Amino acid sequence: MSRPFWKGYLKLSLVTCPVAMTPATTDAAKVRFHTLSRKTGRRVESRYVDAETGKTVEPDATAKAYAVGESETVILDDDDLDAVALETTRTIDIEMFVPRADIAWVWFDQPHYLAPDDPVGEEAFAVIREAMAATSMVGIARLVLYRRERAILLEPRDAGIVLWTLRFGEEVRAPEFDDSPKSKPDAEPLALVKKLIAERTRDWSPEMVSDPVQERLLALIAAEKKGKPAKAAKPEPESGGNVVNIMDALRKSLSQEKGKKS
Repeated sequence: MSRPFWKGYLKLSLVTCPVAMTPATTDAAKVRFHTLSRKTGRRVESRYVDAETGKTVEPDATAKAYAVGESETVILDDDDLDAVALETTRTIDIEMFVPRADIAWVWFDQPHYLAPDDPVGEEAFAVIREAMAATSMVGIARLVLYRRERAILLEPRDAGIVLWTLRFGEEVRAPEFDDSPKSKPDAEPLALVKKLIAERTRDWSPEMVSDPVQERLLALIAAEKKGKPAKAAKPEPESGGNVVNIMDALRKSLSQEKGKKS
C-alpha cells in the first residue's frame, strides 16, 4: 500500500474528519539509467558549482533566490517560506460544489487519492463522498501543495475520493479550432466512420496504455545481461498511401475490420 505523503483534515462547514493523501500515479516501474564515465565505468555525480569561482557548493550552503532585476536578487530561506504558509496547508475546506459535467478535462492537473485517516472520522468522510456521488457534484477547495496554494477538485470514486489539483487560469489556453463549413462532414462518410467506431469498440483495459519502448528496453537489458547483445529493430513506418477518395478508404477500412473479426 502506498505511503501517505500528506495528512490533514477534510472540512465541510462544521463537519471535519482526518484524511490522508497518496499519489494516484507512479513512475517506479520506469527504466532509469545511471550516468557513468566511459573511461572508468564509475558513476558520475552532479554537484552545485559556484558560477564564478568554479568551486563546489554543498547543498546545505545553498539558498533560494528571486530575481528582481538584471543584477539584483532577493534571497529567501526556509523560515521565510514557512512564514507565508496558509491555513490551507493542513485543511481542505470545501468552499463550493460544481456539476462534474461542467469542468473540462483540460483543467485537471495531477490526481491523488484521499481516504479517511481515523476510524472515528470514517462516517463523516462517507457522508460527504456519498452526497457528492448522489448529486453528481464535485467539491472545490484550496490546498497548499508543492509550495503553492492550489485550487483542487474532490471527486467521489468507489470507497474514496480522488483529489485533482487544477491548473491555474493563466495555464489554460482557449481552443483555436476552425469552425468553418468545411469542418462539417457529409452524412454518408459520417455514417461509415460511426460503423468503423463500432467495429473497433473495446472494453477499457490498462494494457491499452502499455509502453512498448519500455518493454523493448527491458528485453535489450536482459539480453545484454546474458552476454547476448541485441539491437532493437527499428519499426518501419507504415505508409498511408495516397488516399484520393475518402469513401473508398472508409469502405476498405470497414472491410478490413470485418475480416479481422472473422
